[in-house]
Amino acid sequence: MNSNHNINEHEINQQRTSAQAAIEKARQAREEQRSFVRAVILMFIIFIGVLLSIFILADNENFLTKHFGDNSPITKLFIKLSKSSKNKEHADFSWPFGPKRQNILFLGVDSNNDNVADVWKGTRTDTIILVNIDPKSKSINALSIPRDSKVYLPHNAGINKINAAHAIGGIEMTKETIEETLGVHIDKYIMVHDNAVKEIIDAMDGIDIYVEKPMHYNDYAGDLHINLSKGNHHLSGKEAVGYLRFRHDALGDIGRTQRQQWFMRGLIEALKSPATITKIPDIISVARKYIKTDMSVYEMSQYAALAKHIDMNKIEIAMLPGAPNQKGYVSYWILDPEKTQEVVNRVIYRDKVPFDETTHFVASVMHSADRAEDARQLVSAFKSLGIEVKCTGESNRSHSQFIAHSNKVTNEYYNWLNKKVPGFSGIQFVYDPNNYYCGETDFTVVLSGQ
Repeated sequence: MNSNHNINEHEINQQRTSAQAAIEKARQAREEQRSFVRAVILMFIIFIGVLLSIFILADNENFLTKHFGDNSPITKLFIKLSKSSKNKEHADFSWPFGPKRQNILFLGVDSNNDNVADVWKGTRTDTIILVNIDPKSKSINALSIPRDSKVYLPHNAGINKINAAHAIGGIEMTKETIEETLGVHIDKYIMVHDNAVKEIIDAMDGIDIYVEKPMHYNDYAGDLHINLSKGNHHLSGKEAVGYLRFRHDALGDIGRTQRQQWFMRGLIEALKSPATITKIPDIISVARKYIKTDMSVYEMSQYAALAKHIDMNKIEIAMLPGAPNQKGYVSYWILDPEKTQEVVNRVIYRDKVPFDETTHFVASVMHSADRAEDARQLVSAFKSLGIEVKCTGESNRSHSQFIAHSNKVTNEYYNWLNKKVPGFSGIQFVYDPNNYYCGETDFTVVLSGQ
């Protein structure tokens, strides 16, 4: 009797352990999605800053001639770009190598204290984003590659995390690994070093930020010391990094994501101010040291010209689907082969199902506590359009999102909804074949109070 009882108890404990493991995998998958949004924001903070600097230069001929001379190549280039962008008879965007789609690899690398002479040597790529740009439709797709993805490294370098490729074989091995793993071609790359944010903010003599809560944290091993009180602050580069990295409160990574978005708005405003114009040579100097790319200045300026015309409703983001796995002390992200191919085909190769207004769609609507009434109105609007709403509920997501789970939910359909449903536009479009919200639905709308 006791033996049977012990066996049953053991089986129950195994089932409970399996259930807890499944819940933990789902939680880690959601955390990877949040990490992706955070990574995209940080990468574009730097890139947008550099591009805005280029355009400030292009529109200020007196500044160019004063600092670079009348006949310098930089002055001639930016004056030419400025004049061409103001000429209504010509397109603002002139692609230097044809109007085909381009795959740009964005990499964020960690700090390397052991190789001060070469800030890139031996560094791991903690942020990996493959951006597909289509000049014809003026749209951008961004695919996040989790840094812990388990892959085969080229040249018989064995199995490892994908972020180790750069530490082992530099940018060439990183590109080869991604190209072979995903079956894609990388046209250009941009790498941003950890120190870039700090140095750019210092070059600007600081940045004005409203700190929404007291932030106090010390990590002596990581040399991270945060001591900020609530209120308006003029942050130095080091303080700005602390503000961006702080996550030791109830909101954790969600709060950090929000702060990075607020910071980006503050950075853009600062770059537009007349006082910053005189700092542009210093900003460009920092960019040369901490931003590494195989693009020419002219090519970057053309991307910047295109950025002015990007339709925010045509930006689609996704992350390579998979699940976390622990092997000893090493954690991996195990890619789902079928779903990975599906995401690559959609985001990079832009394979899609033609939009048909008569298609039956099933949706779920999630909302923050303060947007319950907005959610009810949205459900009513969806039903009037023939959209079946399978479930509703509360969500703690920090930003509103439109999450497509089915390949038939296209960007065209999303923009059609924007026209049909008042107040629906401006929600971030995400493609995620996994549905953690409501089972078998075609898409989920998350309404956040932020």
